Amino acid sequence: MKYFNDLADHEIEEINALLGLADRLDRSPEPKALIGKVLALLFLSPSLRTLTSFQAAMVRLGGGSFVVSPDMSIHGLETQSGIVMDGVAAEHIKEAVPVIASYSDAIGIRSFADRKNLEDDLKEKNYNRLIDLVDKPYINMESAINHPCQNLADWKTLDDCKIPDNKGKFVLSWAYHPKALPLAVPASTLYMAAMRGMDVTILRPEGFELPETVMQKAKLAANLSGGNIKETNDREEAMENAHVIYAKSWISAAHYDDQVAESEARQKLVDWCIDEHWFDNAKESCRFMHCLPVRRGVVVEDGVLDGPRSVVIHEARNRMLVQMSVLHQMMK
Repeated sequence: MKYFNDLADHEIEEINALLGLADRLDRSPEPKALIGKVLALLFLSPSLRTLTSFQAAMVRLGGGSFVVSPDMSIHGLETQSGIVMDGVAAEHIKEAVPVIASYSDAIGIRSFADRKNLEDDLKEKNYNRLIDLVDKPYINMESAINHPCQNLADWKTLDDCKIPDNKGKFVLSWAYHPKALPLAVPASTLYMAAMRGMDVTILRPEGFELPETVMQKAKLAANLSGGNIKETNDREEAMENAHVIYAKSWISAAHYDDQVAESEARQKLVDWCIDEHWFDNAKESCRFMHCLPVRRGVVVEDGVLDGPRSVVIHEARNRMLVQMSVLHQMMK
């Protein structure tokens, strides 16, 4: 495996093989698998679980890692192209990234969307500029429109919870958040559920439809897997007989480059906070999933997050396991 960038790059058999390896490494650790191997972790955007789970994964496989982020450099790190560097930053990614990669056997890169130009972000303009500088195997640790490690962990979580693939009902629900959040998790989670063959319902308020490019990609995956995708703003309709609800806020594509209009639209939707009443007509065993971090009392009430429906801690641990699997395949 030369890169792990997008679930769409892999056949279902490859995904299942990675999930099977993750299970095996959990049951039967291989603490010497990656002895002498080094993973570089480049974070141009903040992280908690992604950073720590990759570090833990490398240690458990016998390898090592190092972390680089702009605020760690005494010189400052410039990311924009064609800029006259007469400001604070004294180092450019065009030199920094190849150097960092040269110290490692593989590199993980996290670079969020600018959230200024929707078309640029849908085309992964910033992230692609970074990977073009790398001649080593690389892992997408979240970009503008993708988060494949989270997606693989979520797939494993669904399997662990014995939630059906074909015709299992998966509700991807928008939830209130005071900030406009990126599209990466909702867009790639939708694709994951569609690829798994699930009956997917996107529950979102008017004005928060996912971009058409994202929808078309997911619908193609659903057609190939036997899954289905529909959208609604009707909570009861969406949750009827649901096996799982995956909550995540995301920016309004309709107001992508207008922060004032986006904020005004968002502030009218503070009641989109998931509580136990949301599950009234769902399956009795319906699960609650979230990629974390999650704002208690804003995105979801404590009773759901701390209750038996919630699998968020198990989901987060699976990040480490599936990343061990990816690293094992890529670096051994």
